Amino acid sequence: MITDKEILVLYYSQHGATRQMAQLIARGVETIPGVRARLRTVAKISSTCEATEPGIPDSGAPYAELRDLEECIALALGSPTRFGNMSAAMKYFWDGTGGLWMKHALAGKPAALFTSSSSMHGGQESTLLSMMLPLLHHGMLIVGLPYSEPELASTQSGGTPYGASHVAGLSSDLPMSEAEKKLCMALGRRLALTALKLSA
Repeated sequence: MITDKEILVLYYSQHGATRQMAQLIARGVETIPGVRARLRTVAKISSTCEATEPGIPDSGAPYAELRDLEECIALALGSPTRFGNMSAAMKYFWDGTGGLWMKHALAGKPAALFTSSSSMHGGQESTLLSMMLPLLHHGMLIVGLPYSEPELASTQSGGTPYGASHVAGLSSDLPMSEAEKKLCMALGRRLALTALKLSA
């Protein structure tokens, strides 16, 4: 029996915007025959030593394990913007991937990125670039959004050539624009097509 290859859609979301983007990217992935999305998140971290997260999230995707990165043929990585950088929770997760780096487990796999911020100029592009850094150290191949996607040139909200993005508003309550939704789907499709070509 032939089973679909999987693409990991890994995200951290505090108010739900990045999770919604992850779901749209997963939908885009699954428009391509032969692949399916594996949605995973990372646990929130705390400066209080005694604070712990439950072993299984109350809602949403399960927590990621290192084997998720190994088993999947590609990665879509998403985090909200934190002062122009990825969230501490996502950085903490990647800081624990040294074992995978030692055995080159991710080398040659394609990866794409996505983020949300509270304002239009809240550091979306620098966050996407910051998330690329550990992936490049792992030997991954970065897949961006080309200007052949018409929404990239016309968007009045999120969307960058470095990856998908969303302007969530200061209260994190702005709905995703149609352009943002289409670009998330397009990123998922492009990542899936690239992953299939490389895995062949």
